[in-house]
Amino acid sequence: MSDVSLIWNPETFSADISVSAGDLTGGDDLESSVINSLFTWRRAKSDDDVSDDVTRRGWWGDTLAEVDGDKVGSRLWLLFRRKITNETMALAREAVAEALQWLIDDKVATGIATSVTRNGQDRVDMVVTITRTDGRSRELKFANVWGSING
Repeated sequence: MSDVSLIWNPETFSADISVSAGDLTGGDDLESSVINSLFTWRRAKSDDDVSDDVTRRGWWGDTLAEVDGDKVGSRLWLLFRRKITNETMALAREAVAEALQWLIDDKVATGIATSVTRNGQDRVDMVVTITRTDGRSRELKFANVWGSING
């Protein structure tokens, strides 16, 4: 099954719907789902540290979830004011795992491996490898994640 294709642009750290010959382009539903899961801002939990000038964000549609407790997105945005430390990197890995857990819960995948790597003073790169239920793996790379969420 093909979904509307999201085309990832690492320069602007954004995704856009692909159009070809005036029609929406179908594409990789897994990649589009991962992009949505990682880079849509999930609502902060009540015990998350948010500054007074930042809302708890999140997608309003979560209040209408068919399954109680289902949430869309990640809490990577909570890290945007932090320095890149070992603790911050660990929190980023946790946020990625939390955002993608639904793939295993919904039996889209049997495994998810993530790598969040500091690359220089102010750059973090991310690689997500998803193993589908049929055994095939898909690797998705996201460069300069830190500069983008911090921008």
